[in-house]
Amino acid sequence: MDATTAKLVDYAMSVRFEDLPTGTVSACKKRILDTLGCVAGAYDHPMSVAARTLAGRYSMDTPATILGGPQNVAPEMAAFANGVMLRLLDLSDTYRVTSGGHPSDVIAGVLAAAELGTRDGKSLITAVSIAYEIYCSCCDGADLNAQGWDQPVYGVVSVALAAGKLMGLDREQMGHAAALALTPNMAMFQTRQGELSNWKGCAGANASRNGVFAAILAQSRFSGPSAAIEGKFGLWENTGRFEWPLDVGKPPYRIGRTDLKCFPVCYHGQSAVWATLGLRDGLNVDDIASIHVDTYGIAKGMMANAPSRWAPETAESADHSLPYVVSLAVVDGTIDVGSFTKARLQDPQLSALMQRITVDETDDMNALYPDAAPSRVTVRLKDGTTTQNEIRYPKGHHEAPLSSTEVEEKFRSQFRPYRDDAKADAMIELIGRLDAVEDIDDVFTAFA
Repeated sequence: MDATTAKLVDYAMSVRFEDLPTGTVSACKKRILDTLGCVAGAYDHPMSVAARTLAGRYSMDTPATILGGPQNVAPEMAAFANGVMLRLLDLSDTYRVTSGGHPSDVIAGVLAAAELGTRDGKSLITAVSIAYEIYCSCCDGADLNAQGWDQPVYGVVSVALAAGKLMGLDREQMGHAAALALTPNMAMFQTRQGELSNWKGCAGANASRNGVFAAILAQSRFSGPSAAIEGKFGLWENTGRFEWPLDVGKPPYRIGRTDLKCFPVCYHGQSAVWATLGLRDGLNVDDIASIHVDTYGIAKGMMANAPSRWAPETAESADHSLPYVVSLAVVDGTIDVGSFTKARLQDPQLSALMQRITVDETDDMNALYPDAAPSRVTVRLKDGTTTQNEIRYPKGHHEAPLSSTEVEEKFRSQFRPYRDDAKADAMIELIGRLDAVEDIDDVFTAFA
């Protein structure tokens, strides 16, 4: 294996639960609970049903569990189905420095791998923390998104190495797992351009699927290309040389710097929603002449980059549309799963308001990003008066974090449609003591 792959492998193999800072353990539990809440909220979505049905076509003598029920399937397909469910609502966490993505996608793959190997809660926390660290450190090291590569590129490597650790792979096998994850699975950023498709919410799940499969291949003595990152036609050939900033011997910490969401919309729209809500009191939609949003480059590039963002036809485009989510904040005063039905997308009041919204990238907003995720919303009324509100750190940002109590309430809100508050409370209690759980089957059973 090349030097960068060796560094990733050695990092994954070196981390022990005993080395994890208290803050990392706490942050990991919080993100696992948040992610399970996202699964609960999306469980009855047609795409969730489709993913579970598809996964049910694949069996294996050593299966893994699909969250929410007793269904056992091939581990890589459990990773896919669970990954689809946790991402569908676009309510899961995010991380962005140089590039970015949704690191909680890795949890689906790590859960599946834990059923193939070391099953206790401490090992699960360790593996999730490692996967987050590998994922997020790549986001620190290179802007792969700007070069046309999507977040599954670093997600698949993260899952393969965390899975390999849980499955007891040796160092050579871990190197093969990384190569077998990366080389066949370079994902294109076209996933997040134009009118967005179902694949927007499935790409991370596919990375989990492929990461688990790579670990299974390596365990089965399949070998991978010898220099997947630094070789003649390896990753660096496509992205340019960059440092993957991991330090062997330094425990994982980046999981505590990921940002949680309060609304099921692209993270780059969270601050605009909060800013709009702060202006809503006493506001009559019919009195609005225009709304202007000042934001940073990546937010405009993701959420105001095409005419489709002013007339979204799919839920995936709508939750990545600044005009749409700002209009929802004005009209409804909230954004939830019901905000993205076909009826809401075709609502004439929302459609008319979107046409009065403009979006600009500004130097002052760019200067604040990525340390902050700012937006400034200016509402001009027909009588000429204006009001303005600026949010730099939306609630859930690591500089304005959700408390444990708030994460628990977010989980309950997603679980509430099942009308079983006792089960929700039991799940919260279980994740709170996850490091004392001897078999993660307890998690699947409690969540069913």
